[in-house]
Amino acid sequence: MHSITKIGFWGYPDPAIVEKVKKDYPNAEWIDLDIDFYYPKTNILPESYCKIIRNIIDNTMYLKPELIVAPIGKDKCDSGWFASKILADMGFNVIQTIFEKLEPKREIIICDSNMPLYDKITTITAGIINPEILEIAKTRIMLESASQSAQEAESSIFTPGFWGVPPNDLEILKLFPDTTHVYGWTRCVEAGTPADLDLEMFVDEGVPTVFYAQAFCAKAQLAKYLADKYNGLYIDIDDYASNSIKAKVEAFLRLS
Repeated sequence: MHSITKIGFWGYPDPAIVEKVKKDYPNAEWIDLDIDFYYPKTNILPESYCKIIRNIIDNTMYLKPELIVAPIGKDKCDSGWFASKILADMGFNVIQTIFEKLEPKREIIICDSNMPLYDKITTITAGIINPEILEIAKTRIMLESASQSAQEAESSIFTPGFWGVPPNDLEILKLFPDTTHVYGWTRCVEAGTPADLDLEMFVDEGVPTVFYAQAFCAKAQLAKYLADKYNGLYIDIDDYASNSIKAKVEAFLRLS
């Protein structure tokens, strides 16, 4: 069997296919191509396009993984499908996956925990390829919750929300308090059902929520609609958050 040292992926690939590929290539490094690694930019895609998809193309061209596991269905987006076709056309070895199951859902623990928001989201995404990371985090959260007194639990009064996909600029997550609940696609990922649109649109009533979308992403349609419905704050960011965007988020959280 041909030796493979680097496997690229994005989104939430079908777990059964992930496990088969991990078994076939147990020593390969898995690289999340969604992430901005600051590699040189290409001009393959338009500049005015989703930064996450541009990351996928730019990272692939720089890292040249021998295999790419590429979600292309409702669990990702049409742009992910287009990217998979472009990369395959350019000669990359691409396995397309569609993972659109809605049941059974895993219990939501991390999204509603008091773990820092940055850690919540990075832990959930790391668990896509390494589910044991999720289980370790959930066990720790449940143990900490069991040892917490009722008075301490009641003291956690302010619980804002963050709705959306993991942002290109993860640093913006550090503006939020640890009590922040996670909604949107990221919540679906913890549940193990990334194509569950009903769950993606779920938000707890009364939780002041920031609805985030990556600029040029189709999910902006949902983010803006839900922000209006729940009296939240809608933001979209192209690349990295401007001082203006940060100020809006901080003001919204402070005044809520």
